[in-house]
Amino acid sequence: MSDDQDSQPIGSIGFDRGSDPEKILNLDELGQLPVAEREAYWFKHYYQGDHVPQLTWRAILIGSVLGGVMSLSNLYIGLKTGWALGIGITACILSYSIGKMFRLNMSVLENNCMQSCASSAGYSTGGTMVSAVAAYLMLTGHHMEWQTLAIWTFFLAMLGVFLAIPMKRQMIDVDQLRFPSGIAAAETLKSLHSEGEEARQKAGALAKAGGLSALWKTCLEVMDKTGIPTLRTPPMNYFGHPFAKWTVGLDLSLVLLAAGAIVGWKMCWSMLFGSIVNYLVLAPQMVQLGAIHADKLGFREIVSWSTWCGAAMMVTSSLFAFALQWRTVVRALSGLTAIFGGAKEAENPELEAIQVPNSWFVIGGTIAGAGCVYILHRAFGTAVWAGVIAVLLSFVLCLVACRATGESDITPMGAMGKVAQLSFGVLVPTNMITNLMTASVTAGAASASADLLTDLKSGYILGANPRRQFIAQFMGVFAGTLVVVPAFYLLVPTADALGGDMWPAPAATVWKKVAELLSQGIQALHPTARAGLVVGALVGILLPLIEMFIPKAARNYLPSATGLGLAFVIPFSNALSFFIGALLAKMWARAKPEQCEKYVVAIASGVIAGESLTGVGIALNDAIPGVLLAIRKPA
Repeated sequence: MSDDQDSQPIGSIGFDRGSDPEKILNLDELGQLPVAEREAYWFKHYYQGDHVPQLTWRAILIGSVLGGVMSLSNLYIGLKTGWALGIGITACILSYSIGKMFRLNMSVLENNCMQSCASSAGYSTGGTMVSAVAAYLMLTGHHMEWQTLAIWTFFLAMLGVFLAIPMKRQMIDVDQLRFPSGIAAAETLKSLHSEGEEARQKAGALAKAGGLSALWKTCLEVMDKTGIPTLRTPPMNYFGHPFAKWTVGLDLSLVLLAAGAIVGWKMCWSMLFGSIVNYLVLAPQMVQLGAIHADKLGFREIVSWSTWCGAAMMVTSSLFAFALQWRTVVRALSGLTAIFGGAKEAENPELEAIQVPNSWFVIGGTIAGAGCVYILHRAFGTAVWAGVIAVLLSFVLCLVACRATGESDITPMGAMGKVAQLSFGVLVPTNMITNLMTASVTAGAASASADLLTDLKSGYILGANPRRQFIAQFMGVFAGTLVVVPAFYLLVPTADALGGDMWPAPAATVWKKVAELLSQGIQALHPTARAGLVVGALVGILLPLIEMFIPKAARNYLPSATGLGLAFVIPFSNALSFFIGALLAKMWARAKPEQCEKYVVAIASGVIAGESLTGVGIALNDAIPGVLLAIRKPA
């Protein structure tokens, strides 16, 4: 486990195939092995072999259909709220249910491949549609040609899939980052396919937690729609404004508590500490200085200032961690020499035979990157050199997004988008379209890679063949593109449809405003925002640097740079919920450690699965009349 993680047990998710009598190490214990031994241990004790059905045509076909439906729901929700729903766990349960309904007798790894295909279709194709593409429509007043949008969407998603190749080897196999939703999805699939008394007990705990979570989500939805008040924020003012304006309150979603229980103590207290600094200390001062407008006070107004500090912190800390592990990175990418000659014999040929070859990353990434550069130049008038920089910057921000997702289960696409837009605001300061679309390449590919690593984490835990799971993800790109592109034209026939009651498109509005702001250059940022960039960058380097020189026992008292950075881009209420979940898990672990280790992941997974399924169902129920109304409405 990486140094940013505490030692709280997360469950014995690994399982013995019966070949060895010794106790199989769980994920925490596996992370304590020397780096060189981790992959070999996984291959011996976790990997299930190729005799178990995994990549099948029925898995791809059903996964593509599921992914198409999920991409529609995320497109609808993204245009409404700017957020995206998790897809992995929902796809796990639906794929299993479909297999049972049609008596297909699917293996756990076949279900995993199916949910990988569905996740790729839903994750990798819709994010840019509700952000940069919608912002382009708002800026120009007209749609780009459908052929351009389809090719653009496909190449962006393809780039994200191929960028995940080296990230998987580094962050899952070597760093052993948690990717909480990936752990939850693996636990869910194992419970659905489980046998034995202990497995049945875990499955029962997961099912009960899922049912209660679904019921709670339904109650919250009913209260919201009927106007029944819920006590979520303190009924008092802070610096002359209600606490709600500072985002202080309790988020009633149980998903965040469950994620906090899996993420761990250090990351969660770091997020809460960062939120206190951001929303209760810095934000009031920025209001007084005029950096944050008091008449617009709220989450989006505060984050429009604080994101620059938080994003800089996450970028520098991730790059610094990457630099510290250069030997491991070189070892992981040593297979690249085979592409250019001088092939080196692998230390473990059987293991290398199932890993995704580095040559796929180079060839696929080059094709996808070249396609993005071509579209940027041909359709948006972007200079070739700027397009190449956008593709290269994608790899850098991919490191940041993947590490943030692995450590906290939050993919900071908004923050990564602003970093990319700031970069091109410096390089091409007067061109709003170039700023928008180059940043779309960087942020879209990075966020897609981070989300797809969550599914690869599930496969890693279940002992799946990484190469076959990657193929399933790549196949999902086709399904997502085929569905989401025509759906976007149907839902948003003209630019006037955006920014109103039907499609508020908050994410696109932010992208548009940042592009307009940075068209004047970096000097258009408020001086305190520019200072925040510098301070955040320094903190992102200093914290991991200090951690290198203090005793290991003291590291849990040093905040995580990633946790602090995330606190500047999410609401205070979210950070509080993460903290409460981690605190409850920590108290349980101290009171009854064996019981906690046995059930904490199962219960957290059930909570996440129950609310995710209910949320998707509610979204689809809301989307159907909305889609029909949008289609009937004349352009």
